[in-house]
Amino acid sequence: MSDDYPLRPFLPADTMALRDLFAQSIDELTADDYDEDQRVAWAASAEDAAEFRSRLAEALTLVVQLDGEYLGFGSLKDNKTIDMLYVHPDYAGEGVGSALADALEKIAGARGADTLTVDASDTAVPFFERRGYVATQRNSVPLDDQWLSNTTMIKRLAESPDKKPSKPS
Repeated sequence: MSDDYPLRPFLPADTMALRDLFAQSIDELTADDYDEDQRVAWAASAEDAAEFRSRLAEALTLVVQLDGEYLGFGSLKDNKTIDMLYVHPDYAGEGVGSALADALEKIAGARGADTLTVDASDTAVPFFERRGYVATQRNSVPLDDQWLSNTTMIKRLAESPDKKPSKPS
């Protein structure tokens, strides 16, 4: 398990590959928590490529791509919300999501955010709990003719970077 994944900013040329990754991730990784109709409605939220590209471009979106393969992506919206965090099913559990979340948390903190919020899918709640996020409310989100549940979670970010303990020389 390595957290040393190469991160780079989203480029418009990534849109179609990330849309595919988004759909595969939903289809394969959330099957225990959401039924097929719910997963189809969720994945369909990225069907409009231009809209999906705008959503990725309007946030600070980071991409993990290794040897031409897309492993995952995550986006920080308004410097206070993890809007999307998706990992390709073939790389789930290998630290890709952690590398993305670490980077988004560091960026938000460096930009002055005290807390970070995420609306975590039922599948992702344990991942965020392990990272120190605390559930604050349950939500039911309408998508097409389906309702999907998720949980709003908040993490208090570390104190300002200038208060780090100094290393002994």
